[in-house]
Amino acid sequence: MNTVNDANGFPETADIETASDGYAHRFSGSIGAWMLSVQEQFVLRCLSDHPGASVLDVGGGHAQLTEPLLAQGCRVTVLGSDDVCRERIAALVDAGKCSYVTGDVIALPFDDNSFDFAVSVRLLPHCERWPELLSEMARVARHGVVVDYPVKSMLNRLAPWLFSLKKRLEGNTRTWISFRHADVEAALAASGLQVTQRHAQFFWPMVLHRKLKCVSVSRFLERIARLLGLTRACGSPIVLKASATTVDSTTL
Repeated sequence: MNTVNDANGFPETADIETASDGYAHRFSGSIGAWMLSVQEQFVLRCLSDHPGASVLDVGGGHAQLTEPLLAQGCRVTVLGSDDVCRERIAALVDAGKCSYVTGDVIALPFDDNSFDFAVSVRLLPHCERWPELLSEMARVARHGVVVDYPVKSMLNRLAPWLFSLKKRLEGNTRTWISFRHADVEAALAASGLQVTQRHAQFFWPMVLHRKLKCVSVSRFLERIARLLGLTRACGSPIVLKASATTVDSTTL
């Protein structure tokens, strides 16, 4: 699922691929920008009650959230498994707009409660030791964590059989873990966190939107699915917020 980084010897290094130009190409063009905007919308909603929060973006070298978080007034530190993960945010780091640290995603090089929130997208489903990742994120975050993950929906249960087809369609896909909500919630509860928001991003598979290459059609398909309650029932991936204190939960 991922490989050990020979330079640093870290056991989980899936974010190196995520920070690559090849991975960024998966979200190129108008359809890619639209898919990222859906993710961004829900992540920012999870943090909207904490203006100016300090945020650790674990595995965030893909830069998908860096500028949106900064635009919302957050103070951002990105952690990557290798110095190469700095490249896509180098201009922001060099300008002093955010910070970058190389470190182990399952042994974060920060003291307890060093940040208000820890955020991670595109990492959990590619991290074999994901409970340790969640535990470490919870340890360094005062208020809570925000992560995304695919769920074990009917379609995702077919993933092992559909992977070859998906790879032919997308070209550069990789294997991933699909989760049950209960498993993620249990791992977070073990670190003293309670799920307070859960947002399903899409009902239709992302590969379909990539092949359609038409934002207006994709928006229409997703709008209908959301109105019919299909997205709430079995949408994926999920953007989830887990908090150290109990507040009203939100599920879309």
